[in-house]
Formats: sequence, structure tokens, C-alpha cells
Amino acid sequence: MHRPRVYVTREIFPDALDLIEKEAELEVWPEDVPPTPEQLREALSGVDGALINVMDRVDAVLLDAAPNLRVISQVAVGLDNVDVALATQRGIPVGYTPGVLAKATADLAFALLLATARRVVESDKWVREGNWEIAHHPMFWLGSEVNGSTLGILGLGGIGLEVAKRALGFDMKVIYHSRTRKPEVEAELGLKYTTTNKVLAQADFLSIHVPLTPETHHLIGEKELKKMKPTSILVNLSRGPVVDTDALCKALTKGWIAGAGLDVFDPEPVPKDHPVLGLDNVVVLPHIGSASNRSRREMCLLAARNLLAGLRGERLEECANPEVYQALGI
Repeated sequence: MHRPRVYVTREIFPDALDLIEKEAELEVWPEDVPPTPEQLREALSGVDGALINVMDRVDAVLLDAAPNLRVISQVAVGLDNVDVALATQRGIPVGYTPGVLAKATADLAFALLLATARRVVESDKWVREGNWEIAHHPMFWLGSEVNGSTLGILGLGGIGLEVAKRALGFDMKVIYHSRTRKPEVEAELGLKYTTTNKVLAQADFLSIHVPLTPETHHLIGEKELKKMKPTSILVNLSRGPVVDTDALCKALTKGWIAGAGLDVFDPEPVPKDHPVLGLDNVVVLPHIGSASNRSRREMCLLAARNLLAGLRGERLEECANPEVYQALGI
């Protein structure tokens, strides 16, 4: 019996690979650095299924080079690297991994918020460099109070909602703007829906959780940053291009806002000489929002199941383009 060929573009959890190998001929990209577009095209040229990463771009050139491709499964929620509309036109279901990473990413959002507010990284570095000479001083290392402050959320999807829940534990007032208003959540958790401009103007902390689309590219630029409080802190765990990095550096330098916690950048990896890395009022992380053992394992297993369902001609557990099923007759 013919076994479909599958290519996995990064090393993932062994039990997810074992799941795939039971039903398919499996090949895994052997390096930590991602394949180049040319290498990816060559790797996928004869495969039936691909399990990919957010750094792998799936466009017309790639799909033209992979005529046998029947399913694409991504280990992520965001799909800005995949031309989903084109995949749909070509009858290829696209799997993704919503839900399983929301709590871990929300935990990290709050870690960034707290670390930036209370100057954790900055003061840690100060101690390690041998600068701590006075045991205690009442006016040293003053930061922002988190409890009782106002949290503004842009994008109340799964991650944004989990961030809102954590904020309630700190007695924060939560205001939000989202593409879809959620009255039932407002009633349950006491959230307040308002305009983007009012979120920017009123928030002590701004947490961004929107997908990257043409409409959200540079959603936060110079004009938006100037609307924020000079004492406010911006936290971004969505995608780097949602925030205009040059404008953000200007805002942080000129005091338009007090600080930022960033897990994502434009570009990624952030260049070593980028001015944002020289700012003391910024906490930077290497895109690790979902990087807990439990969440990443569940993401890999879900991605593997999505992949195998597509190879069998079945509906995926989580499909970004379910309209494709009509064309496939399933």
C-alpha cells in the first residue's frame, strides 16, 4: 500500500513524529536554522503533506514547486506566512493550532508586563554588574504599579481573553477593542468594550493580540503612540509588524510612553545593532510566547493530527480554510 510522503520543516516533539511515521514516509529538516525558500521548495517538491513553522513562507512559487501537496499543517495560530486563499483555490486544507497555546502565551504576556513595569531585567543587570552599594534606598528603582491600573487589550481572541482573566487577579480594570465585540464576556468578567483610540488614551498597560493582516500592519505607529499616556507600557506578543518598530523606538526615547515588553519584532531575528536593544526601558524576548513544554507538545501533536487527517482525505481538527471541504467533497 502506498504510504504518503511527509516533510516536517523543524524538529518537533518525538511523540508527534512517531504519530506521523505510523502512517507516512517521514523526512525532517535536520538543522536548527530554517530552510531557505529554495531549500524548502526542493524539500516539498515531491511530498503529499507538509508540517511547517511560522518562518516558512507558503506562496505561489512554493505551491507551484509542490504539485503533489494535499495538506499543509502549521505549528502556530497565526498564518500570515501562508497564502491561505491560494491554498484554498488549489484544494489544499491548511491546519493550525488555536486554543492550545493561549494560556501559555497569556502567562508570558503578564511576565513581560510585570517585568517591564517593575524594571526586573534592568535592575537584575544592575546588580550583576556590581552596582549595588546601598542596601536600600526609598527612591531607587521605582516602577509602575500594576494592581488597580487599567489594562487595554487590542484583540480579544483566545490569547487576549486569557490575558484579561489574569488581569482580574491583579484587580485591574480591563478595557478592550476587538474586531468582534463579546457582550457575554463583558458581562461575565466585567470588561468594557470601547474604541481603539480610547483604549490607547486610557490604558496604563496596552497588550496587543491581533493577527497580522494588511489592515493590522503598523496598527501601532507614531500617531497611535502619541495618544498613549507618557506613563504607559506597551506589550506585544502578536506579530512584529503590527507595531512600527522605528516609531516605537522614537516613542521610548522621547518619553511618549514609559516602556515596552516585546516578544516579537520586525524583522526576526532582531538585528544585533537594532536601536531597540540599546534601550533600558524595553524587555526583549525571542518570540517564545507559546514556549512551554506542555503547550508546544500539544501544538505539535495537534499539527500532526491535522496533517494525517488531510492525508486521509478527512476533515482536519483545526482548519483555517474549511471552505475547501466543499471542493474536496468531504
